[in-house]
Formats: sequence, C-alpha cells, structure tokens
Amino acid sequence: MKRKDYITWDEYFMGIAILSAKRSKDPSTQVGACIVNPSNKIVGIGYNGFPIGCSDDELPWERTNDEVNLTKYPYVVHAEANAILNSTKDLHGSRIYVDLFPCNECAKLIIQSGIVEVVYLSDKYKDTDSVKASRRMFRLAGVRERQLIVKNKKVILNYE
Repeated sequence: MKRKDYITWDEYFMGIAILSAKRSKDPSTQVGACIVNPSNKIVGIGYNGFPIGCSDDELPWERTNDEVNLTKYPYVVHAEANAILNSTKDLHGSRIYVDLFPCNECAKLIIQSGIVEVVYLSDKYKDTDSVKASRRMFRLAGVRERQLIVKNKKVILNYE
C-alpha cells in the first residue's frame, strides 16, 4: 500500500522555491522561485540577491535610506528574474512558483518569457501600485494566477 501523507506537485514545487529562498542573504526578505514546464520538470530556480560578481559585503542590505547608504532596491535581482535567467529550457507554457506575489518588473519578465501561470503563497503587498500593475498585466496577457493553499504546513528536511 502506498503512503498517503506524500506532498502534492504544487507543494513540492513551492517547497523547492522556499528552499531556494534560504540561499538569499537579504536580512529582511528571502524569496525563492521555481519554474516548471507542462511535464512537471523543473526548468529554472532562483532567489533574490545581488548580481553575479557584486559583493554581498559591499552593497547595502538596508530597506531605507540613511545619510551614507542607499537601499538594497536598486541592486537586488528578484527571485523570478533569476529563475528566468537561470532557466535551462524554453519557458513557454510553464508555471512559476513563488512564495511572494511578483512585482510589476517581474510580471513583465514572466509575461515576456511565456510563463502562463503564477502560483504564489503570500500576497502581502496586494494593495501596492506595483502588485496592482502586475495583476493588470497578467489579466491582459492571459497569465493565470492562484494562491496556493497547502495542506502540509510544515515539511522537515533531515540531513542525517
């Protein structure tokens, strides 16, 4: 008899996105993304961080300006963009799993790359202009979006 407590495909791919977010060095927001083709094969993974070759120790991680430092925002590459840039195959018809609903800049990349569905966990910025613009573009481009409601709230990785 097979196990009954296995995770769904959606939970599996969102789990990969969440695990990828653990690579982010951002002290306030860690976001991961996992792109999956129509055959349920992973074709791209990413997390938010600075561009390759830009030192994590020399650029600011602050969220607000002070007299000396800028914020992290002009420098950080979002998880969705990294997943698209790291992709190994054509993305047309794929879906992207992200733990945070995409901003307008990532929405443009998602649409242009041919991704047809966005599956997300959190929509905590839904009232911002950026997310409102994302939703409008997704609607116009025919990109589906859905919030994932998971049955397994916790999955434990054990390296022993």
